[in-house]
Amino acid sequence: MKPKLLGMSLLQLQEVAADLSLPKFAARQIADWLYAKGTREISGMTNLSIAARTALEERYQIGHTPYIEKFISSDGTKKYIFPTSIPGKYIETVMIPEYEVDQVMEMGRATICVSSQVGCKMNCSFCMTGRAGYHGQLSAAEIISQFMNIDEAQELTNAVFMGMGEPLDNWDEVSKVLQILTSDWGFGWSPKRITLSTVGVLPNLKSFLDNFKCHLALSLHTPFDEERAALMPVQKAFKLEDILSLIRRYDFTGQRRVSFEYIMFSGVNDTKRHADALIRMLSGLECRINLIRFHSIPDLALQTSPRTRIDDFKARLNNAGIITTLRTSRGEDIMAACGLLAGQER
Repeated sequence: MKPKLLGMSLLQLQEVAADLSLPKFAARQIADWLYAKGTREISGMTNLSIAARTALEERYQIGHTPYIEKFISSDGTKKYIFPTSIPGKYIETVMIPEYEVDQVMEMGRATICVSSQVGCKMNCSFCMTGRAGYHGQLSAAEIISQFMNIDEAQELTNAVFMGMGEPLDNWDEVSKVLQILTSDWGFGWSPKRITLSTVGVLPNLKSFLDNFKCHLALSLHTPFDEERAALMPVQKAFKLEDILSLIRRYDFTGQRRVSFEYIMFSGVNDTKRHADALIRMLSGLECRINLIRFHSIPDLALQTSPRTRIDDFKARLNNAGIITTLRTSRGEDIMAACGLLAGQER
């Protein structure tokens, strides 16, 4: 199969141009066609010579992956199903709309939630993707295809790397996608439109913070090491203390934000003791906490906290000066109706 141009960085496209004896500036022309114009055919790159297009077509393909199915929620959220290069394995991509006034006016924001792996190695006890196992990495082409092949591709305002997989465990490919999204030769997006969610994979977290100004969302879920290790085995390899020590070296007082994802489990991490430990742990760090209601998983004892306990927890953090919000659940009806697990045969 011919290599895909989609997902290539400018440096890689310069190597393609050199390999075909094209001038160096041809790499930017190709990038413009791929990312700004979204061309689906090499023959459509009309500012390249016919000889150049012929040479490209002989050696390369564009490489888009269209979705094969979509599910639409009553609240407008959409879940798209994409095939992968791994036979019989599929990923999910979610588009979350936000409306200006009671869903009457036109859509104000459209956030895409993208997957970065087929399954996940992290094995978090509360995650359906992790429970289904790890099946392989997505290429940069497969990740950027999610942006370019959903129905709302031209309307997207924001992106979150919060879908299937751990983005920092596929850093070589995810970092290329971030370059494409934020570079003037790519999508030209402001980094503040992008949030990367991670369990805290060191040292790739340092590489992300050093090289990109995108927002960071860290999966926290409890301030206590032993409890976190029980929920998230990655704690044994990348300790929360080391992760927070690294985060504190960076400036989050400007446009770049750091937030902490905190799923509320009844009787597990929702007590006054937990809230007070969080307050001590995050003291002096410019950040916010996103509380998340847990959606039950079959054969798993964990249950979501009662709303009154969530409200008390939230109030205690806010009163201590930590901006704390409760994330609104979206698309719950299609999440249940679709039933797609990472890597599931279809």
